[in-house]
Amino acid sequence: MTHSTRRSFLRAVAVTGSAFAIPRISLGQQNWRVRTVAGTGVAGYEFEGREGLIATETPVNNPYGIVIGPGNDLYFCEVDTGRTRRLNFGTNRLTTIAGNGEKGFVSESRRPLETSFNAPHEIRWDEQGNLYIVERDSHSVRRIAAQSGLVTILAGNGEPGDSGDGGTAVLSQLNRPHSIAFDSNGNLLICDIGNHRLRIVDRGTGVIRTLSGTGERVQTPDTAPLEGTPLLGPRSIDTDPNGNAYLVLREGNAIYQIDIQGNRLQRIAGTGEQGYSGDGGAAINCTFNGPKGIAYSRQDHSLYIVDTENHVIRRLALATGIIDTVLGNGERGNGPDGDPLNCMTDRPHGVCVHEGVVYVTDSESHRVRAISGLM
Repeated sequence: MTHSTRRSFLRAVAVTGSAFAIPRISLGQQNWRVRTVAGTGVAGYEFEGREGLIATETPVNNPYGIVIGPGNDLYFCEVDTGRTRRLNFGTNRLTTIAGNGEKGFVSESRRPLETSFNAPHEIRWDEQGNLYIVERDSHSVRRIAAQSGLVTILAGNGEPGDSGDGGTAVLSQLNRPHSIAFDSNGNLLICDIGNHRLRIVDRGTGVIRTLSGTGERVQTPDTAPLEGTPLLGPRSIDTDPNGNAYLVLREGNAIYQIDIQGNRLQRIAGTGEQGYSGDGGAAINCTFNGPKGIAYSRQDHSLYIVDTENHVIRRLALATGIIDTVLGNGERGNGPDGDPLNCMTDRPHGVCVHEGVVYVTDSESHRVRAISGLM
């Protein structure tokens, strides 16, 4: 047995407990590389000033949600500090655009940088350049207006609960919401995980209702109508331009495709069992371990899934239904940069794709990483 063969054999044993696991397929291109684009690997914060600091020389602290926003720059939120930060690709400098580093909740504020945010999990931008922040511990979604910087509540009144369907979203109660996304009509989807519901806020009226989920913590069926069907831990969501949503069930260890207009959900990945298997085969037969993030990529018509407790990022090609691993080796660690399949991560949470690059918040490594070579 050669050294490289022995290493692959031992990795299969370590990850799956068996030397006969399905091997992970390679990315198919030898020029795929992962690199750190923000963070030093040590949690912290340095005041950046107006000009910002060099991103790879500046500490970040437990980054979670990540998106491309205004100016085609990269934005991410830090769950522990409440800050939202911006990486300017042109200057490679990092600045803070919201959050004062303290946990708290206010219904309205006119100074985003002086405002407390309480465990933000994800952020999203709308087409007008308004920023939306979903806060787990404030049980709400807040909005920062593009022009004025006014911080207001969009959904949730700041108290945990399960109420408000059919009424104004600002008066509703959520329970530890984790993820948000806009559907193809501009309505806001909310993963209300503490209530085991997927809720939707109408763009025109501001009215909230339950799209799916019953409030019960029971297994989700493989296929069913949206209404009246239980959701087991709806953790993260993203959408495509064709009216579909893709929902991650954390406790359910599965991915579902949701046809909003057709009122239907369908399991497309994960058996529901906990594990790390199935790479190179049909995603419907694979296993996950506490997945916590997802991003749809139009460029290759794929889903990038954050398999958090396996410390890997996996890709589901929607055209073929095949799943593989694109970052990580199943071991918890911090790097090194270079070969994505040899780069260990530490409980990653967020992912987004832009212009052929996959961006990942490697949360407990306190880094943002980028995988180049998608196409």
